[in-house]
Amino acid sequence: CGRRAKVTVAAPAQCQAAEPAKTAEKGKAAEPAKAPQKTKATEKPAVAQPPKVETKAAPKTPAKPQVSKLPKVEKAAETPDQAYKAPATVVPVPRKDAWWTQRQDRMNARVKEGKVDLIFIGDSITQGWEGAGKDVWNEFYGKRNAVNLGISGDQTQHVLWRLANGNIKGIYPKLAVIMIGTNNSHGFKPEEIAAGVKAIVEKLRKDLPQTKVLVLAIFPRGPNAQDHLRQVVGKTNDLLAKIGDGKAVRYLDIGPKFLEKDGTLSKEIMPDLLHLSPKGYRIWAEAVEPVVAEAAGAK
Repeated sequence: CGRRAKVTVAAPAQCQAAEPAKTAEKGKAAEPAKAPQKTKATEKPAVAQPPKVETKAAPKTPAKPQVSKLPKVEKAAETPDQAYKAPATVVPVPRKDAWWTQRQDRMNARVKEGKVDLIFIGDSITQGWEGAGKDVWNEFYGKRNAVNLGISGDQTQHVLWRLANGNIKGIYPKLAVIMIGTNNSHGFKPEEIAAGVKAIVEKLRKDLPQTKVLVLAIFPRGPNAQDHLRQVVGKTNDLLAKIGDGKAVRYLDIGPKFLEKDGTLSKEIMPDLLHLSPKGYRIWAEAVEPVVAEAAGAK
């Protein structure tokens, strides 16, 4: 297939077909026609990206060192002695009344004279031996070197103070008769009242080890068994019943002797349903006479 000057003639079909034949001769496969490439005009314009800023990671806070927890320590249970709080009934305390101080001084003056074989310790009911019970006192105790250590209105804590301040100093009685606690019944529980009486007994045993002690149940009060204060007294007496050993310390309940058969309290025995009449003091003296005679001798 030759060329002609300045005229371009389309190659005959035979010439066009000869090209692949030549390629085939060389043992090469015909390459498929390539798809037309996009021009730059058709490409989307590139958008300039801001430079990447490398952010430094914040420094890690160092972990707190783990502190091993101490084992939980259980609070030890309180012992009975630690848990016990002494009630006011066992804490010695004086009264501030002038008349009370004067009577205390008179009793101490009598004790200093000596010759004391029998002492009665208590409140207004005991002091009443010098009033409604005077004749009975003279009959039963006039020749027994007896001393009245009763003060009106006293409670167990007041008696404890008196015993520590002269009432029993330098004496060696054969018997101490205690009847105290009714004035505590207004504001204390039976357990607290009984604790006060017990403290008095312990004080006597400590300071007067040779003296026998007779603890009397608190006398009944109020019109009948339904009276609130009588009930307090009754519960206290139930506790006091365990206080004695039957030898150095004896407990005696003479309360029933003051009552009628139906449990009521007669004003013939206690005119104000608390303090004794002369007849009431005689009942008292006769009821304790066997114990008094055994300790202090015949009247």
